[in-house]
Amino acid sequence: MVCQSDFTHRVTEVTEKTSNSLDLEHLEHPVSPERTAIAPSIAPPSLPCRTGSLTDSEKRADRGTAKEARTYIFAKQLVRTVDWFYVGRVTIGMLPDVALLKVFDWYLDEAQIEARITLVHVCQKWRIIVFGSPRRLNLQLLCTPRTPVRKVLDIWPPLPVDIWGNDHQKWGVDNIIAALELLDPDRIRRIELWRVPCSQLETVLPALQKPFPTLTDLLLDANDEMASVVPDSFLGGSAPRLRSLTLDGTPFPGLPKLRLSAAHLVDLSIRRIPHSGYITPEALAAYLSALTALESFWLTFESPQSRPADENRRPPPRTRALLPALTELRFKGASDYLEPLVARIDAPRLDRFRITFIHRLIFDTSQLAQFIGRTPKFKALDEAHVAFSYSGVSVALSQNTSTRRLQVEIPCQQAGWQLSSLIHILPIISSFEHIYIYQRNYLRLYWQDDIENVQWLELLHLLAAVKDLYLSREFAPRIAAALQELTAESVTEVLPALQSLFLEELQPSGPVQEIIGRFVDARQHAGCPITHSRWERK
Repeated sequence: MVCQSDFTHRVTEVTEKTSNSLDLEHLEHPVSPERTAIAPSIAPPSLPCRTGSLTDSEKRADRGTAKEARTYIFAKQLVRTVDWFYVGRVTIGMLPDVALLKVFDWYLDEAQIEARITLVHVCQKWRIIVFGSPRRLNLQLLCTPRTPVRKVLDIWPPLPVDIWGNDHQKWGVDNIIAALELLDPDRIRRIELWRVPCSQLETVLPALQKPFPTLTDLLLDANDEMASVVPDSFLGGSAPRLRSLTLDGTPFPGLPKLRLSAAHLVDLSIRRIPHSGYITPEALAAYLSALTALESFWLTFESPQSRPADENRRPPPRTRALLPALTELRFKGASDYLEPLVARIDAPRLDRFRITFIHRLIFDTSQLAQFIGRTPKFKALDEAHVAFSYSGVSVALSQNTSTRRLQVEIPCQQAGWQLSSLIHILPIISSFEHIYIYQRNYLRLYWQDDIENVQWLELLHLLAAVKDLYLSREFAPRIAAALQELTAESVTEVLPALQSLFLEELQPSGPVQEIIGRFVDARQHAGCPITHSRWERK
């Protein structure tokens, strides 16, 4: 709770800045004739240029934020209406209601909900001003597990309500349930319940089986894997103003039934889905097709079983669902699930796509490669970064070393699994001309050299379009050993488009340099010359 004295002090600071910034030589409010007659020779006092003075404020407004500049302009205009002869300093009590309202608006722009409630405890005048402008000041009440809801309902006017709780508080749901049951659903704007014990979530869910006409944000986060399945009657099937929905560890297989009553979703996050919350990719794609305002979508599964059975797989449809506003997509689960999903959607504005595959011995990414190929911003990407670490392997796509827009991760530690997994997802970068292969510096490798050269050659065979290949010091010896296996006839079958080879910490002599030198000579004799040089890795 923001204390009353602290808030009053901060508002006083605004009025002091107003007073200290008086441009007395340009006051537009005239001095009354009576006082001119009484003291005709009194001239306006001169104020020094100090911190808080007009000249200094002007400089800070010029280089400050737009908000600071607007606040300064408002303060300057406000004090020009004050007769300097009467007032040497503007106090809170002297400001008109409209000025106080602007000060409140400025202060509460980024303040917590409790700060709005503090205003009404200062004085009767402030209370009248605040309750007279509930929309402008975004007045709302906050209900937590510790809020005595029944007492609050008796004291406060019918303001909008946020219901919020997390595991930092001693969880008790009596007040949460009271808020959901006693409050008019039209008043509830947000519901956010973080890290809810599953036993408590079971008692909360029945209170959420009714329509919430003005609800804009809903978050339910279960703190263990035994959460109850959300019934199909969730939200009474109607939440027409819902813009953000997050279900974390909270299975809701009936989600597609919300599409007609919650069609204005902007952010949808379904995370840590247990197998009990499985939704088929076909049903999910049909649901997403109705969310034309959706900008961000997260979908993460916990179980590798959350994938279509082989006998239930269907061929890709002739037409795909259009997601016109989607810019961010995150997925964690089996490739068997992602493949039929991306085969059924188009997202022309997609800018960021992060994928974490649950490890399996065989991956299929053919539909993912096609989805990348028909997404405009991904088609412009020209660099692929292959990174190994002790925790897994990843492929990130970017443009001119800029922000990585698409990333695929496969968590696994065994070296052979990392390389075989990488080979299965390489179709998404088979057309890239600039490829970097390296180890993440902050996640050191602990590989045993048990990978055969044939496995590295299988990897290189798939990089048919690469022109510039960058190898870090950890992988240059391994790939050089594989290149040594090539014959004069097969030297152009691997990396056929290669033009430049960059090696980190390339030495003037040594085993790696000798092998690379022979490979370069063989390519020269075969009519496919390449150059090799040192990679100054950042």
